[in-house]
Amino acid sequence: MARKPKNVITDVPGIKVGHAHDMEAITGCTVVLCDGGAVGGVDQRGGAPGTRETDLLRPMHMVEKVHAVLLTGGSAYGLDAAAGVMAYLEEQRIGFDVGVARVPIVPAAVLFDLSIGDANRRPDASMGRAACLAASGGELEQGSVGAGTGACVGSLFGPPFQMKGGIGTASIDLGSGLIVGALVAVNCFGDVVDPANGQIIAGARKPPRGQELADTLVAMRSLIGKAAVGFAGRSTVIGVVATNAKLTKEETNKVAQMTQDGLARAIRPAHTMFDGDTIFALSTGNKSAQVTVVGAYAAEVFAQAVLSGVRSAASMGDRPSVQNWSG
Repeated sequence: MARKPKNVITDVPGIKVGHAHDMEAITGCTVVLCDGGAVGGVDQRGGAPGTRETDLLRPMHMVEKVHAVLLTGGSAYGLDAAAGVMAYLEEQRIGFDVGVARVPIVPAAVLFDLSIGDANRRPDASMGRAACLAASGGELEQGSVGAGTGACVGSLFGPPFQMKGGIGTASIDLGSGLIVGALVAVNCFGDVVDPANGQIIAGARKPPRGQELADTLVAMRSLIGKAAVGFAGRSTVIGVVATNAKLTKEETNKVAQMTQDGLARAIRPAHTMFDGDTIFALSTGNKSAQVTVVGAYAAEVFAQAVLSGVRSAASMGDRPSVQNWSG
């Protein structure tokens, strides 16, 4: 009997997700484990990426399948957490067979959260391993957990005027057992916007009191906004889209590319010089599907995951969340 969808990325067969975090330091990481491996792809946009093992995901490179994807806080320091994911997978004898060993393939992307908590405490190998141990294919906690622990949105006027971001997920059943799901850590320079009505859900707040939303695009036209851009806080949205459609490596990369449209629908502006926006795509199954259909709905579920991550977030580090902000 097919299990009932929960509107989370783990609705995709073969996908497990685990979070680990340090609430005092306000940082964390999230791992996506791929049972049996998954054909992987990636699309990176924006001017400030922090990534690992992304080149091998592109066409014309030898490795077809990945065994996990890591989303992590801690800026470039957070890439250390990937070592813990590799160690866990090695213990399970999972990896690319090179004859003398099995090498786990673990692409990763980081977001900048050093300004909200303790900048000297970041995700490391032990935290990456803890996320693996916590992974499951069931219900998935959202908001200020895992890689979304220190995530913030609306950075135009700097950290004092941000709002809290978080990690969110969504999925859709396209019929005949074909599932597309998304997971995203929302940590953007721009504002989070509901594509259904154009309403800003969370984003930069107006100085000096921060009691109103600034509308980043409008504010950037003003003298103060133009000046603020040069001093804006660091950001980056990172995420994963997965499907049980049977896709080639080229098609999986195309899905990652199309998913960026969903990011741009829900975040305004997107792909700036302060964002390293990176989306991984995973194909886990053997369901027959057109890549255009999968990519179109990947963009839709990614946009919904962005909204869910922000709406689920909790206030931390003087950044108000959507849930308790009275502006």
